Amino acid sequence: MVLTEQTATERPEVRGVRRLSRPDPASRGRGGQRFLLVGLVLASVYGLFPVWWLIVAATKDRTALYQSNGLWFSGWHLWDNLHQVFTYQDGIFLRWTANSLLYAGVGSLGGTLIALATGYGLARFDFPGRNAIFACVVGSFLIPIALLTLPLYLLFSAIGMVDTPWAMLIPCLINPFSVYLAKVYTEATIPYELLEAARIDGAGELRIFFSIVLRMMTTGGATVFLLAFVNTWNAFFLPLTVLRGKENWTLNLGLYNWTGTRLESGIDLTGLVLTGALLSIVPMAIMMVAMRRYWRTGVTLGALK
Repeated sequence: MVLTEQTATERPEVRGVRRLSRPDPASRGRGGQRFLLVGLVLASVYGLFPVWWLIVAATKDRTALYQSNGLWFSGWHLWDNLHQVFTYQDGIFLRWTANSLLYAGVGSLGGTLIALATGYGLARFDFPGRNAIFACVVGSFLIPIALLTLPLYLLFSAIGMVDTPWAMLIPCLINPFSVYLAKVYTEATIPYELLEAARIDGAGELRIFFSIVLRMMTTGGATVFLLAFVNTWNAFFLPLTVLRGKENWTLNLGLYNWTGTRLESGIDLTGLVLTGALLSIVPMAIMMVAMRRYWRTGVTLGALK
């Protein structure tokens, strides 16, 4: 009873005091999640907007392409546009696609193997001049590729490789940035103890690299290959310089030629260019989906002890 009276007498004194409430950590976390979600949605819209416009434009004929809303459909002429793309100039579009797949696929595969071997050697072998070589590698990928195009053209012209597939494949085999990525990934995933154990068991260096190192570098190799593939697929200045005949052109170079046809001969091939540009996205999308399982496998292995 005494406590009750004391409390009653103290209440008027503290009745006017306002108690400050602490912010709820859960509410702050939800606010950050909402902000992150809004940022991701905006980034997705920004990235998918050109693709949506390209899909809509590929379904229109020439009249609707210039007179209708650019962000919505007006008729459905996609199959006619695809037929024109595949049959124009005796199906040269298919030849350009095969050339791009050859340059990007074979060149990136060979360049990935060379980059992984070089990065592994720089990361796990001690030899004189290793730091100097790595410094040259880092400095070389800081040089823009446009500055190397003219020297490459002069070199290939001197040895007779201009307008041949080798003029595109050889530059794809050497990628300093891929070497840098391979070295960093090797240092993070390949322990010295594993290599020493393999050597004690009698395995040679080539067997160690192909049987152990490459298997453990699947995720890094997939990343290097995909970056090299996209870079080669989207290359423009190098094929523009070293390729002359239409039979050896890449897909980007061929579509660029179709774009300039309107200025040279007055023939409007905008519909074919847009449809061809839409088709050029398909191989990269397939490559992204195909490489996804290697990334998932690498992340799962990295989570295991």
